[in-house]
Amino acid sequence: MTDLNKNIQTLRQKKAVAEMGGGEAAIEKQVAMGKLTARERILALLDAHSFHEYDMFVKHDGRDFGMDKKDFPGDGVVTGTGTIFGAPVCIYAQDFTVAGGSLGLQHARKITKIMDHALKMRCPIIGINDSGGARIQEGVQALAGYGEIFYRNTLASGVIPQISLILGPCAGGAVYSPALTDFVFVVENISKMFITGPNVIKTVLGEDISMEDLGGARVHAEITGNAHFYACSEQECFEQIKRLVHFIPWNNTERSKSVPPKEPCVRLNIEDVVPSDPRQPYDVRDVIRCIVDASDFLEVQQLWAANIVVGFGRMHGETVGFVANQPMVLAGVLDCDSSDKAARFIRFCDSFNIPIITLEDMPGYLPGVDQEHAGVIRHGAKVLYAYSEATVPKITVILRKAYGGGYIAMNSRHLGADFMFAWPSAEIAVMGPEGAANIIFRKEIMEAEDEDAMRREKVGEYIEKFANPFVAASKGFIDSVIEPKETRALLLHALEVSVLKEEFRPAKKHGLPPF
Repeated sequence: MTDLNKNIQTLRQKKAVAEMGGGEAAIEKQVAMGKLTARERILALLDAHSFHEYDMFVKHDGRDFGMDKKDFPGDGVVTGTGTIFGAPVCIYAQDFTVAGGSLGLQHARKITKIMDHALKMRCPIIGINDSGGARIQEGVQALAGYGEIFYRNTLASGVIPQISLILGPCAGGAVYSPALTDFVFVVENISKMFITGPNVIKTVLGEDISMEDLGGARVHAEITGNAHFYACSEQECFEQIKRLVHFIPWNNTERSKSVPPKEPCVRLNIEDVVPSDPRQPYDVRDVIRCIVDASDFLEVQQLWAANIVVGFGRMHGETVGFVANQPMVLAGVLDCDSSDKAARFIRFCDSFNIPIITLEDMPGYLPGVDQEHAGVIRHGAKVLYAYSEATVPKITVILRKAYGGGYIAMNSRHLGADFMFAWPSAEIAVMGPEGAANIIFRKEIMEAEDEDAMRREKVGEYIEKFANPFVAASKGFIDSVIEPKETRALLLHALEVSVLKEEFRPAKKHGLPPF
């Protein structure tokens, strides 16, 4: 055997050992928990035969607590590049079979190296988190590693899409990297994400709580809003990611990939979706499906703050972001959580050149002591800031109610909307007709022989004078009052004429959003 052949044989042997991660016993334990291995996850997500691994032979440099006698293959993380739908992505996956996927300095450097590569090559970075946390044997070096990752998350924000999968534990300081990324995916019974573990909580506070109740997939999809997509299996999660990246651009200098346009295919007439009675709810997602190509709508954060709906669809083959009040939940009001949800989505769309369509039907901000104390003023201002700051094409359709501060906040002309349309059913006013009539015409109503009849008369008078779209249209605040069946055609035209939109803003380092 020649020296070259010997070297090749040695290489293959070393690769085989590295690919076994923590060994057969550790892999069997991983499988018993219902989890794929790090490399299996990468291969399941990327196009077939597209993955190329780097830094397979990196070793930790720990010397204390017997670390110098331990060999952690790849230092517990797999990194590399591959493709999804033929387009390049950078990816890393923590390997729980190797020292519990714990993060040491070399582990972190492998991650930051592939993140730097993604930023230079202007392609998405996908991180699969499955780690017990910082490697305590390395002390401050592990903490330094996390800081280097967070710094790069921030540098890449708004430049390339950053996607996080929580496919195992993600605890302590580790949670802040996913929190800094654009989209977080969780899987039922697998994802665990928390700052302080159940044991510490029991020791400090004397409270017994399960890991699932503390930071399981449902908790972050429904309660905290930390997760954007929820899946019942790892494979479903991978399919969700593929669907997401099909809608978004690869970096902030590009537009999303165009696809052949299709007509909506939902068997609904848009006129029949929205009830004429403004007190009756409906599912605004049905309106969206009546508008978008192939009635295909990808909702983001579906389980959290459901009084507002955000997500992606296509119009004539081009990706568009939708922000819509959901009358089925809390009448579609804005509150602390829905304001955060909308503002974050608006800023993502603006960062990545995705036009925004707003569908409005809401009575305003949610009143109450709880909301006031929770900071609804500050949270609500985030929506105002996000819409005002956005320079992508912004189009609004008022379907029904648009009252008070809610009218202003939901991408009104006054915040820079490029096109404002309203259905004939739109009610645009400081407040609802009944409440307004009770205040304005209080004396006439109280002095009438039939108070109910007088109240109905005055409500009708208020609607005729104020709470209809023609008043706003007469002031130029609404560009056109349209029939519901015209909605898709007018949106397509508005998007077409806005394709080269350019705005000029005052020179500044950055603004100060109401964080």
